[in-house]
Amino acid sequence: MRKSDSEDVSDNLAKGHSNKKTHNLLVSLSGHLFDQFLINEALDIIEAAGGSFHLVKCQVGQSTEALSFSELEVGADDSAVLDQIIDSLTSLANASENNRDQISGINRISLRIGKVQETATQKGPGTKGTSSVLIIGAGRVCRPAAELLASFGSPSHQMQKTCMETDFEWQNDIRVLVASLYLKDAEEVIEGIPNAEAVQLDVSDHKSLCKCISQVEIVISLLPASCHVMVANACIEFKKHLVTASYIDDSMSKLDEKAKGAGITILGEMGLDPGIDHMMAMKMINHAHVRKGKIKSFTSYCGGLPSPAAANNPLAYKFSWSPAGAIRAGRNPAIYLFNGKTVQVDGDSLYDSAEKFRIADLPAFALECLPNRNSLVYGDIYGIGKEASTIFRGTLRYEGFGEIMGTLGRIGFFSAETHPVLKQGSGPTFRMFLCEILKMDSQKMGEAPLGEKEITERILSLGHCKERETASKAAKTIIFLGLHEQTEIPASCESPFSVTCLLMEEKLAYSSTEEDMVLLHHEVEVEFPDGQPSENHRATLLEFGKMKNGKMISAMALTVGIPAGIAAMLLLVNKIKTRGVLRPIEPEVYVPALDMLQAYGIKLVEKSG
Repeated sequence: MRKSDSEDVSDNLAKGHSNKKTHNLLVSLSGHLFDQFLINEALDIIEAAGGSFHLVKCQVGQSTEALSFSELEVGADDSAVLDQIIDSLTSLANASENNRDQISGINRISLRIGKVQETATQKGPGTKGTSSVLIIGAGRVCRPAAELLASFGSPSHQMQKTCMETDFEWQNDIRVLVASLYLKDAEEVIEGIPNAEAVQLDVSDHKSLCKCISQVEIVISLLPASCHVMVANACIEFKKHLVTASYIDDSMSKLDEKAKGAGITILGEMGLDPGIDHMMAMKMINHAHVRKGKIKSFTSYCGGLPSPAAANNPLAYKFSWSPAGAIRAGRNPAIYLFNGKTVQVDGDSLYDSAEKFRIADLPAFALECLPNRNSLVYGDIYGIGKEASTIFRGTLRYEGFGEIMGTLGRIGFFSAETHPVLKQGSGPTFRMFLCEILKMDSQKMGEAPLGEKEITERILSLGHCKERETASKAAKTIIFLGLHEQTEIPASCESPFSVTCLLMEEKLAYSSTEEDMVLLHHEVEVEFPDGQPSENHRATLLEFGKMKNGKMISAMALTVGIPAGIAAMLLLVNKIKTRGVLRPIEPEVYVPALDMLQAYGIKLVEKSG
């Protein structure tokens, strides 16, 4: 018998029940569901009659005056049983009508009944068919998503079992179309994947884009964020759901009403960060809210790093794509809330703001954390803005990264302005460039050694850092990158930034057998009323790159591509019913998605205390 207290409600809502459903209805409940335990009464009615339920949507009121809302898909094997359940729920609502809250005059609970739309996946046995998903963009993230979707039709697939929960059996194969501007890139992605097809597509060609989208049920855009709007507009035109792993910007948000009018879902931010971070956060936050807790502190840390074995350079960092974007991101300003005070960090000071960070459950990792842009917006997104005194999102690096990058920045290696020595037609060498940027006379130096000791002393004398140890680390990095070598700089490099990016891309790249690593960690402090002790909760994801069929699949590709693929699955089977532009912060998305990530093998470890 389920306990009739709100602490158990969230688990029951998330899990539902495994009874085979042949008759179902959509039941919407609103009112003081949790603070007066009315949701428990409703669920007891369903259970006692032998019915089952699945949570579609849940919004918990943030105060004693605010109402809560839950949407349940209620089912039963027998229509008479379902009728009995609806009658009992109606009686509960009618009793509420006759017993309004004496202070507010609001019903304790109200009820609406609707139909659950039948999807292609609810057809009878033996109706084997094919559904199609279009993935636009054939970068590193694409293959994990394509493999996942193409294998989903297998009846033994663990992901399918988790997704379906025995509600109904998936009868369709999934045909995956991978589209890229260059056909060869798409062909390389799908090599060895059954039910996959490569397509050449220029998304700026509206006619070709529409032709591809019209042939599928779901579209996943793995293009740069600036391209999503044109894809989204085509999806709206042809009434096709869209998934992206990018942040939802203003241009995408403005499509919300159009998407609702077309009856489609545009699910953005469905990768790692953003994506899994949202889902882990909302699971923890909603669990606290259901138990009448308030979030005192929310901190989130995420980083894509080399595995310890691959962190074999002075920066202990490597790039799997062009360093330009990462360097620019490291110079963005940041703002966050700490103990009730707003803290702002200037972009030029971001690297210097790095602080030592340790995870209790992973004591071997010597890490540091840098503030990640605007953390304050997550107070509104996560619904904790009026209760949390600390809201912080940070980027993880191995310890020492910030002080080295900060020093390189002060020296001038990240300047995007054209440098005079790089405009010379004689073809300057890296050594000549280094001497110029360190204000050393290269002609007087001649062939004299320019090693770690000389560079360290020069950095200190120019005042670029105060600590000799920091100057020495920066000097080691300069030597490792080859900036002291007598090699000619390519004519395409006209700024210190372009020279630095060129060498970092070459010297800080992963080998074909090296593993990367993804680390995501949340910490939540929860306060409770009536003098109850506060609680601390932690959730951690640690994933490493994997060798498969002789090829290394990066952890970053897995943790971005797999969530995008999962979102497409959930839309295919109509598990996500909300329409418009949304993030994965609602239970109808994050509850099954997190379960499916676990089924895939991406482990999310949760601990308290």
